[in-house]
Amino acid sequence: MAAPNKKSLIPTTFYEQAQKRRGLYWLTPFVVLILYLCVMGVFFWMQRIQSDSVMFVTIDQEIRQQRLMMLVVALSLVIVVSLLALWRYTRFRTKAEEALIAETGFRRAMENSMSTGMRVFDMQGRIAYVNPAFCRMIGWNEADLIGRTTPFPYWVPGKYAEHQETLDLLLSGRTPSSGLEIEAQRRDGSRFTARMYVSPLRDANGEQIGWMTSMTDITEPKRIREALTAAHERFMTVLEGLDDAISVVADTPEGLELLFANRNYRRFFGAQSSGHSELLGGRLGRFTDELIEVYSPSAQRWFEVQHRMLAWTDGRRVRLQVARDITERRQHEEESRMQQEKIQLTSRLMTMGEMASSLAHELNQPLTAIVNYNMAASAMVKSDRATPEMLLDALGKSAQQAERAGKIISRIREFVKRSEPRRQRVPAARILDNAISFADIDARKRQVLIEKTLPDTLPDVLADPILIEQVLLNLLKNGVEAMEHSEYRTLHVVLTDQSSVLEFAVIDRGHGLKDPERLFEPFYSTKSEGLGMGLNICRTIIESHHGRLWATANPEGGTIFRFTLPNAGESNNNETRPNPNHQELQA
Repeated sequence: MAAPNKKSLIPTTFYEQAQKRRGLYWLTPFVVLILYLCVMGVFFWMQRIQSDSVMFVTIDQEIRQQRLMMLVVALSLVIVVSLLALWRYTRFRTKAEEALIAETGFRRAMENSMSTGMRVFDMQGRIAYVNPAFCRMIGWNEADLIGRTTPFPYWVPGKYAEHQETLDLLLSGRTPSSGLEIEAQRRDGSRFTARMYVSPLRDANGEQIGWMTSMTDITEPKRIREALTAAHERFMTVLEGLDDAISVVADTPEGLELLFANRNYRRFFGAQSSGHSELLGGRLGRFTDELIEVYSPSAQRWFEVQHRMLAWTDGRRVRLQVARDITERRQHEEESRMQQEKIQLTSRLMTMGEMASSLAHELNQPLTAIVNYNMAASAMVKSDRATPEMLLDALGKSAQQAERAGKIISRIREFVKRSEPRRQRVPAARILDNAISFADIDARKRQVLIEKTLPDTLPDVLADPILIEQVLLNLLKNGVEAMEHSEYRTLHVVLTDQSSVLEFAVIDRGHGLKDPERLFEPFYSTKSEGLGMGLNICRTIIESHHGRLWATANPEGGTIFRFTLPNAGESNNNETRPNPNHQELQA
């Protein structure tokens, strides 16, 4: 059901309000006219009585009486017309007064409902008028303010000179159009800040008779504005102090428009959007939260860049970019990688140095056999009993031993030579066999058997074979040394295919470890002559291959070292396979 129409409390015209306020005093001319008619009636009635009482009337008397009657009638007509004009003027004056009263009441109602304080100064600086809002603002009554001169009761004590200067500026008419910010004190002693606007007050003739001022309490808006300004300054200080280059751009038909750039961005790229476009890395329209590394040719620096879409203050979708300078970090990483390679090479050389006596013994056997075969051949030639078949047999065996020695030397040289890490698809069995061939030299010396257990189908792994052989050799060597005084003389190596990764496990039955996790700390060693770097290097190598190396206690006694390597899989068929003619030579 529709609500009934309510008539506005504010009249559309002041005359409508005046119609409601009309009194009965507009009937006064009618009352006067009625009384005049009554008087005239009494006059004619008395004339009739006088005429009836006089027996004889002369002609002159009758003429005078007629003229007198005509004069009375004419004067009566004039009086009636005057009364009608007075009645019309009185009615118009009544309407005008009622309209003026209504307008004055309406204006007074507007003044009373205003929240802006209005105040009028005369030309001498006295207060001539204040509205209720001004009185509420400062806490003083109208009677306390009208006619007051300086100092006014709302002036702040101790700042009279400043207030007088503001008043002089006001009376001189030189106040700015943007208004003045002043401080005032309420009657209860509290202070507030107000903005005052000034305009000249003129009469109906256009002559200035004073100054009209309007005051608005801006204490709370000023506090909020100052808080927002302080927060903005703090935020900008943080942004400007960041080491990251932060920029915000918007897409326009002309290209990217730079909306914001902090100090670091401006230091690298200036106040242009070209730096933002350069660091996009070809990802225009494709944004994720992942970090990418981009090289900037203009800044000649490496940046770690992250992009994000957000809504700007005007509602537009803009691009936020945070770029961190990682040039030094990449340099340090490169230096660290080179140092790591040197450490790995040193570790391999140390391993070969520790195995030097065993390798010398291993090389001594084929060299001794070569000497023996050559001496036998020489003796047969000197005795003249040599036949071609016997010489060929002796020389063939000597060549086999020479080839055996050459393979041992080639394998050592391949193991210790310095080369760039090269991750490739390589059979895991080959890595294992090469590592066992080296470790078996020391194992035989210590009378330890190395036994390997492989699954039926062994996948290839994606790794650098030399580095993984180094890890396996280190673990096998540690296991052999741990089992030197053990009754159980077999060191087990177990490979397990776990779908995405291949697990290597070196299981010994040695003395075991009290704290397996500390094994991988730098410079921690259980050996009196150890440096504590071997296992730490091994873990670094495995983690660089996206694998994991850890140690656990063997339930049957000893320690189990395990590490994983990612399987090459079908997706890596394009990886470089080793040349089958260039097989790793085994000792």
